[in-house]
Amino acid sequence: MSTARTSAVALHGVSASLVEVEADLGNGIPGFVLLGLPDASLSEARERIKAAARNSGIPLANRKLTVNLSPATLPKYGSAFDLAIVVAALAADQQLLASPGTLYMAELGLDGTLRPVPGVLPAVQLARAHGFDQVIVAEENGAEARLVGGIEVIALRHLGQVLAYCGAAKDQITTYLRHRPPQPPGEAGGHAAGAADDVDLCLVNGQQEARLALELAAAGGHHLIMVGPAGAGKTMLAKCLPTIMPPLDELQALEATAVHSITRGGAGELDELQRTPPFVAPHHTASRSALIGGGTAQLIPGAITRAHHGILFLDEAAQFHTGVLDALRQPIEEGYINLARIRGHQRLPARFQLIMASNPCPCGKNFGTGTGCTCTPMARRRYFARLSGPILDRVDLQVRVNPVPQAQLLNSAPNESSAQVRERVMGTRARSQARLGKFSIACNAQIPTQILKNELNYPAKTRAALEQLATRRGLSARAIHRLLRVAWTVADQQEHTAPTADDLAIAGHLRQNVESS
Repeated sequence: MSTARTSAVALHGVSASLVEVEADLGNGIPGFVLLGLPDASLSEARERIKAAARNSGIPLANRKLTVNLSPATLPKYGSAFDLAIVVAALAADQQLLASPGTLYMAELGLDGTLRPVPGVLPAVQLARAHGFDQVIVAEENGAEARLVGGIEVIALRHLGQVLAYCGAAKDQITTYLRHRPPQPPGEAGGHAAGAADDVDLCLVNGQQEARLALELAAAGGHHLIMVGPAGAGKTMLAKCLPTIMPPLDELQALEATAVHSITRGGAGELDELQRTPPFVAPHHTASRSALIGGGTAQLIPGAITRAHHGILFLDEAAQFHTGVLDALRQPIEEGYINLARIRGHQRLPARFQLIMASNPCPCGKNFGTGTGCTCTPMARRRYFARLSGPILDRVDLQVRVNPVPQAQLLNSAPNESSAQVRERVMGTRARSQARLGKFSIACNAQIPTQILKNELNYPAKTRAALEQLATRRGLSARAIHRLLRVAWTVADQQEHTAPTADDLAIAGHLRQNVESS
């Protein structure tokens, strides 16, 4: 009897776990047994591996082959184990040598072609953390794997190349390198889902109040809701937000790119870190599981995890199913989501910035005097009631977006561009970081309540104005703290050392009662 071991990686949610692939060749009726809680796609690896090995010139031995994926109690999903299994099986037959310092991660085609798989970036990070010397991946995953430094990446196209690298007899190996047509434009590259490249604030005429709210949202990381009639520019403004936001730092870029690597399904090349904040915009028919993640046998990340360190844009927010938006309450506050199912538990990252847009009523004409609205008062209340009080209480900036007059809409005078606004946003963030850097806080929206109350000082006049405003509006404790965070962002924008009464007034004005729009 002979055995061999290789290493692979199992993905669960957005985390990775090291898996030891053990292959044993024994006496008995020839067969191929795969152990270790494989799913359906992994169970089918037996036939893929047999065909790939045969078409590479070194078929599997006609003996009883047992492959165990350890730890055996950890469920395994997907086809990324194919390469590790075939190398272990051939090493057990003493056809080649399997290096203990190498991680194998690729899917096999029937002809032996190595195909890309999702999650290579977090897998290589895990391999480096466990002291591996090198990883072998499919050619399409090579650029993605090289985003992680400190480990050798070997990107190959065919199983025959892998076997030759592992020391198999070259006179036996048959290598088929099929011609692969170039990818259509837009499929390659390392950009996560984002807003269209051609959007710019210079295309938005008017809407000065909404533009100010958008700038403060970008500078302070604040949540925003815009309520107004159809065609007023809410969606265009939201899509412009990534164009004025600061780029992600190194750690944020690695985390966002790792999430994108796992959730993109292995399609296309990922050759650079995601520096632009991801922009995720699920349709209003999305289910609760699609939004926050879920599943039974396998927990799949949802839209809030794909928007980690970026923007979750909910257009037509009042059209989402009842209860779907309420599922966002905990992730908004904590920056992660705990998914608990009978077969497993996962903690998924969800540090996103929530941007919502909604019509004020079903017909969308309840603005100004409201004379054009044909909805009954009951229909208007029922429509907007889907945006529950607890959700709106967590939204820092709440503005009404009314139609732009035709004369202003058709005006050809140049508007302020995204690049100009972004310069101010970067300056505001820099002033925020000068104050918050010692607390390791990225932006004003993430200031903990204890630091907000005890560490950051503001004038007595501002405190008195805050008390009056909170009393007059009946604000909750959460709303008061969020209002104060926005005031700090306004102060940073105006280059004040602390929020003044005027800064607080601006923050209060941008937290309107949109429910009565």
